[in-house]
Amino acid sequence: MANSPTETRYFDSFDGTRLAWRELGEGRPVVLIHGYFSNAQVNWLRYGHAQAVANKGFRVIMPDLRAHGESARPHDADRYPRDVLMQDGLALIAHLGLTDYDLGGYSLGARTTVRMLASGGVSPRRVVISGMGLAGLVNTAGRGEYFRHVLTHLGSFDRGSPEFMTEAFLKTTNGDPKALLRILDTFVDTSEPALAAIEQPTLVVSGAQDHDNGSAAALTDLLPHGRYREVPGNHMSAVTKPELGRAIADFLAG
Repeated sequence: MANSPTETRYFDSFDGTRLAWRELGEGRPVVLIHGYFSNAQVNWLRYGHAQAVANKGFRVIMPDLRAHGESARPHDADRYPRDVLMQDGLALIAHLGLTDYDLGGYSLGARTTVRMLASGGVSPRRVVISGMGLAGLVNTAGRGEYFRHVLTHLGSFDRGSPEFMTEAFLKTTNGDPKALLRILDTFVDTSEPALAAIEQPTLVVSGAQDHDNGSAAALTDLLPHGRYREVPGNHMSAVTKPELGRAIADFLAG
């Protein structure tokens, strides 16, 4: 177990791709997966969310997704089969030998969490879906095409536009456009019946002005044991607010 969030561990995923993860805290394991263009440091550590969860008695496990952060960023198409992030998530849980744990994510991390649940390969006690709405799960092409447009037209956007801000975030995380484009080819939709089959207590938490992935409230309504929590901010700014970490920590410790 890592004693410092600055310590990075590595493992080889199902296809040999080298992936990174970090840990913070001790206690019951919870795996938290970051969003697209981001990484564990930015999404969970920088703004104190992992610390808030760790303070409640959790071992917070935070992978860097394939093509992100300190994980490998291959450019070959054969390293990006459909649902590869789901497969990487299953590989991490198997590598760590987790059996009694919680699972969640933000944005793409939330979508990856849902794909892991839909696969039937995980059985966490509790689930966190943050920064994600119904449309972003059942129709991944919609948001995917927005990011494809950004990644293939870098440097062309008007200052202050959503595309400009997305590109600016990409620069702050030192993202690899070629590898990140490959990630878009891996997206798989999740059907409404599959969402309705998620049996775990599930926190759906979203910024009050976050409409990037559709309605978080509508997603909550589909879940048999869904609980909706609104926090300040939009899709980008909600990650910087302490309310996000507190909401996740309170739910997991409840």
